[in-house]
Amino acid sequence: MAWQIQCTASPPPLPSFSPFTLKSTSSISLPLPLPLTRSSRFRSTHAPSPRPIAASFSAVESTTSTDGLGNSKTPLLEVKGLTAVIAETKQEILKGVDLVVHHGEIHAIMGKNGSGKSTFSKVLVGHPDYEVTGGDVVFKGENLLDMEPEERSLAGLFMSFQSPVEIPGVNNIDFLHMAYNARRKKLGEPELGPLEFYAYIYPKLDLVNMKTDFLNRNVNEGFSGGERKRNEILQLAVLGADLAILDEIDSGLDVDALRDVAKAVNGLLTPTNSVLMITHYRRLLEVIKPTFIHIMENGRIIKTGDSSLAKVLEEKGYTAISAA
Repeated sequence: MAWQIQCTASPPPLPSFSPFTLKSTSSISLPLPLPLTRSSRFRSTHAPSPRPIAASFSAVESTTSTDGLGNSKTPLLEVKGLTAVIAETKQEILKGVDLVVHHGEIHAIMGKNGSGKSTFSKVLVGHPDYEVTGGDVVFKGENLLDMEPEERSLAGLFMSFQSPVEIPGVNNIDFLHMAYNARRKKLGEPELGPLEFYAYIYPKLDLVNMKTDFLNRNVNEGFSGGERKRNEILQLAVLGADLAILDEIDSGLDVDALRDVAKAVNGLLTPTNSVLMITHYRRLLEVIKPTFIHIMENGRIIKTGDSSLAKVLEEKGYTAISAA
């Protein structure tokens, strides 16, 4: 039975909720922002160590740094020597990626088409098209490669894809409600009912400049490019992820839409969460200021620097970086 509730004060009328359960028989795996089919290929092909990851991966301790005030900084994400192939063809794409992301940082990855940027992001979230063949990935002190995609999402990892897919028959409010409650359950918190959840989500619509009628529309169905990207950021705002991976979030956006998306992302940043952006364009880095910029080439990160790297790329191209 659908909820039909008329509110007489702000916020405006509650959208329609359809009945659902977390134990859905559909192909949608929640709370991932996009459905991924469970497969054995989620697992890496190298044998995981039976020991705790903190003991088997000494780099966790070796990269702990200080913030200048004497306080230790433990990485939120640490990637060491990550290699991966396309599952079907066994073509190697990632050839030893090393990356460390601390809490509160914004990292941008740039590179030519085919350099491995999007593959890297998909491997982090457990996309079934890729197999990990080597290396280690530690997220919040745990072995990320031993987790299924759903577990990675529940642990606080979020990814916004270049081209978000449509999910016919599933409206936004139901999708977000199920995803949010799944994460609360993982954190040991009580689930929210329809009224409580609507009160929670309503203020976040303003953050991404979306009207309430978006909540009753099917996920991304009939959405423009800008609407899809806003919808992805709304999902991020609702789920409150610790690490957001934004894969070319600026692609296909006009100036106004880019400004809205950037404003929303900046509004979600806190000293405890982080962002990993993949982009080709300096214009995104002018509205979402990165802590570090990484240049990727041939499946590896070949150079890391500050925002000045983007200016070098714009003026001289990737040849200047590769030759350096």
